[in-house]
Amino acid sequence: MKVLILCTGNSCRSQMAEGILRSLRPDWEIHSAGTRPEKKVNPHAVRVMKEIGLDISSYYPKQVDRFISEWFDYVITVCDNARKSCPLFTGKVAKRIHFSFEDPAAARGNPEEVLAVYRKIRDQIKDAFIQYSRDLPRLK
Repeated sequence: MKVLILCTGNSCRSQMAEGILRSLRPDWEIHSAGTRPEKKVNPHAVRVMKEIGLDISSYYPKQVDRFISEWFDYVITVCDNARKSCPLFTGKVAKRIHFSFEDPAAARGNPEEVLAVYRKIRDQIKDAFIQYSRDLPRLK
C-alpha cells in the first residue's frame, strides 16, 4: 500500500499523520508533502509526537511536486487548503480521502495552552488514522 498525506505547510498535521500511520502500518510506504511547505517540521509537533513514543525529528517538509510522477493507492488531505489544491495533484491516484483538522500552528496563548492544542490535534489525527487503517478493506 502506498499513501501520500498532504497539507499546506507539511510541518504539523501531515507530519504527525505520517508518523502515526507509519507506526500503525509499518509494511506500507507512506509519504507526506505540502502544497506550500515550510522550512522545517514544527518543534511543537515533534514534541507532542515524542510524548506518545513517536519520533518525527528526522522528518522534513517536502514539496508535493516531487511526488507528481508517482502512483499512490491513496492521497489523503488533512487540511482544507490542501484539499482545495488536491485537484492540482495530477499524479496517478486510486482513491482520495479528506480529513479536516484545524491547524495547530495557529494556536495562541501561553506555551501550555499552545501545546494543549497540538495534543488535541495529534489525538484527533491518531483516532482518525486508526479508524482509517481498520476500514481500509471496505474503502478499496
